[in-house]
Amino acid sequence: MKRNNGAGMLIAAVIIVFCLILIGCGQKKTGGAPPTPEVAVMTIQTKPVVTTTELAGRTSANLVAEVRPQVSGIIQKRLFTEGSDVKTGQVLFQIDPALYQVALDNAKAALARSEAQLSTTQLRATRFKDLLVQKAVSQQDYDDADAALKQVQADIQYGKATVETARINLQYTTITAPISGRIGRSNFTEGALVTAQQPLALATIQQLDPMYVDVPQSTAEVLRLRRGLKEGRLDQNGANQKKVQLIMEDGAAYPLAGTLQFRDVTVDPTTGSVILRVIFPNPNGVLLPGMFVRAVVQEGVNKQAILIPQQAVSRDPKGNPLALIVDAESNVQLRMLTLDRAIGDQWLVSAGLAPGDKVIMEGMQKVKPGAPVKAVPFEIKGGKNNAESKSTLPPSAKSN
Repeated sequence: MKRNNGAGMLIAAVIIVFCLILIGCGQKKTGGAPPTPEVAVMTIQTKPVVTTTELAGRTSANLVAEVRPQVSGIIQKRLFTEGSDVKTGQVLFQIDPALYQVALDNAKAALARSEAQLSTTQLRATRFKDLLVQKAVSQQDYDDADAALKQVQADIQYGKATVETARINLQYTTITAPISGRIGRSNFTEGALVTAQQPLALATIQQLDPMYVDVPQSTAEVLRLRRGLKEGRLDQNGANQKKVQLIMEDGAAYPLAGTLQFRDVTVDPTTGSVILRVIFPNPNGVLLPGMFVRAVVQEGVNKQAILIPQQAVSRDPKGNPLALIVDAESNVQLRMLTLDRAIGDQWLVSAGLAPGDKVIMEGMQKVKPGAPVKAVPFEIKGGKNNAESKSTLPPSAKSN
């Protein structure tokens, strides 16, 4: 029993000594100063940046003509192929001209009758004028002869106008294309009765090259753009300022650039926007009227733009953007940012940063404002702030 008690006391003493050694090692280990964390920083520099805005809109033909009859009648022939290209003056429809030919012949006959009466009436008026001097006829007889002459002359003028009207109506029975372009489907077939100035068009012709793209821009965007120009942050004197790129409905880029033609001066009260009209060449007929597209319009050139990668921007609980920088004393400082827009994988910063600031790109999770850090350069491969970027931080120092 004594031997067992001695062995137990010896084991207990060994355990106590071992624990004391561990406690001492732990105190010695925790008693030292923690190492200064390393962060990768990027020095802010300004550079010129072309700012653009993407606006949704629809295409429309630059010329549209609705073909309507100017006289009434039965359509005898349709002389075009639906969906084909037509030229100015090409015959599209033929209305039965029989009644209008008869009206023209009747007008010509009436004119000829009036012209036949002119010579005799004119001679009678001249003869009565000579006899009136000799007092061989009364003044009333001469006045009647002169009035008859004027009546015949008026009938001739009226007959000429009637003939011209009948001739024009006869020409209107042949309906021609008022403009060159692509004609759509026909709303009437042969044998259909049409009336003059009817509301429904016979067909519609649209000129598809070039094409218009009308895009609405909010008045808030217009005011922001004007404010940027006034403050000198934007310059609109570039040679390509009016060039516009087009993105098709399937996301593909339209190969030809357009030109900004004008900005409307009237605000739509229902949408609070103005219309921008852009004209695009369409030699291959890719653009069709009514297509939904997106236009990339250049706003101007920001000559002192500050761009930072999106990975350097965090958000506070309220969603406000912020960034961490390293000051001249190698301490971390918090900067609240005002972001203008995203350009690629970068943010355009309008307020909160200045040239020369060192923004923390990697290691933000290990530091807090006011803490000292060791700043190392943030290296970028190929000048791109994307997944190919590589920091000089060692693997053990990089944040997860």
